[in-house]
Amino acid sequence: MPAHIYAKFIPIFAVMFINSDFSRLEINLNACLDNYKYFRSHLEDSTRLLVLVKANAYGHGAVEFASLMEEAGADYLAVAYPVEGIELRQGGIKSPVMVLTAGTDSFEQIVNYGLEPGIPNLCSLKILCDVLAKRGICDFPVHIKLDTGMHRLGFMTDELQELQEFLKDCRYVRVKSVYSHLAAADDPESDDFTLGQIDMFRKNAERLTESLGYRPMYHILNSAGIERFPQYQFDMVRLGIGIYGVSAIDENVLTPVASFKCKVLQVKTLRPEDGTIGYGRHGKIAPEGTVIATIPVGYADGIDRHLSCGKGIFTVNGHRVPTIGNICMDMCMLDVTGLNVKVGDTVTIFGEDPTISELASILGTIPYEILTSVPRRIERIIVK
Repeated sequence: MPAHIYAKFIPIFAVMFINSDFSRLEINLNACLDNYKYFRSHLEDSTRLLVLVKANAYGHGAVEFASLMEEAGADYLAVAYPVEGIELRQGGIKSPVMVLTAGTDSFEQIVNYGLEPGIPNLCSLKILCDVLAKRGICDFPVHIKLDTGMHRLGFMTDELQELQEFLKDCRYVRVKSVYSHLAAADDPESDDFTLGQIDMFRKNAERLTESLGYRPMYHILNSAGIERFPQYQFDMVRLGIGIYGVSAIDENVLTPVASFKCKVLQVKTLRPEDGTIGYGRHGKIAPEGTVIATIPVGYADGIDRHLSCGKGIFTVNGHRVPTIGNICMDMCMLDVTGLNVKVGDTVTIFGEDPTISELASILGTIPYEILTSVPRRIERIIVK
C-alpha cells in the first residue's frame, strides 16, 4: 500500500497504542484496501467506483472510512441522509458525495455543503429547483433515480415523460447520473428478474438521455451486482457491503474489515449454592461450579439480547466460549469454565472468529444489521 496512506493514519495508530484497555471496533486498513482492489479488478479502467459510507460507514466510522476510500481512489462517496454528508464535509472530505435520500427539507444544506442529491420524484425536483432559483444557481448536479422493480423510490416508466418535459426547460439542475437499484442481485434464483431490471433501466435511462441533449453517467450495480453481473457495469458501480468484507458469491475472496473486541472486567468462580447469574436468573450454575467472565459490552453496544443464554459464542484466548445468563445493557457474562482466563484478556465478539456472518446466521439476520448496530460509543480504531 502507498506510504502516504499509512502516514495519514499514524495519529490514529498512536491513539490505539496509548489507549489499549477499552472496547473497540478495529478497522483493518489492509483488509479495506484488499477488498477495494478485488472489486476494482472486476471493472474496466474507465468505470467509476462509488463507495457507500452511509450509516456511519456501515458501522465502521464515517469520516475515517471515507478518508481511507478517498485516499484509495474512490470516484464518489454516497450517504443516505444530508446530515451524513455534512458530517463528511466537516470532517474534511473533498470527494463528490451523493445523498441517496435527500428528502425535501434539506436542499438548502445540500447546496451549502456541495452535496449531490438523488432525485426520486418530480415533487422533490421542483422543490430543489425553487431553492436554486432563489439563489441564482444553475447546473446544480443531481442524480435521477429510476424505479425498475425495487419499488421503494424512483420514477416509474409512466412518469418519465413528465420528467423529460420539466427538465427540458429547467436550467437550474444538470443530471450528473441516472441510476436504479437491484432488488435481488445476490440470488441466482432471481436472475431473470435482475436481468429484467437491468434491461428496463437501460431503456429508460437512454430514453431520458435523448431528451437531455447530453449523456449523464449510468449506474445500477451494487456489491453483489459487481461480482455477478460485471458486464452491466455501465459508467459507474456502487460498492457497499462488499468493501466491508461480505461477498455475495464466496466469503473467502474478501477479508472482514471490522473486529469487535473488548477486555475481561472480572472473573469469578460460582458454586451451586450461589444461586443464578444475571437478570431474570436465567444463568444456571453447573453442579460442579461455573467460572464466569464479565465483559463491558451489552445490548447498548450492539450485542443482541437474542445471543443470551449460550446462543452467542465469542472467543477468548483462542477458545470459543458461550454467553451465560441474559445480556445486560452494558455488560454480559461468558462461561469460561476450565479455561485460564484473567482480567484484561481480550475477547472477540466478531472478526475472524466468530465471523460476522456466523453471528448473523445465529440471529437469523444479515451482517449489515449487526455492523450498523455497533454504536458510536464504541471507539473505531484503524489497525494495519
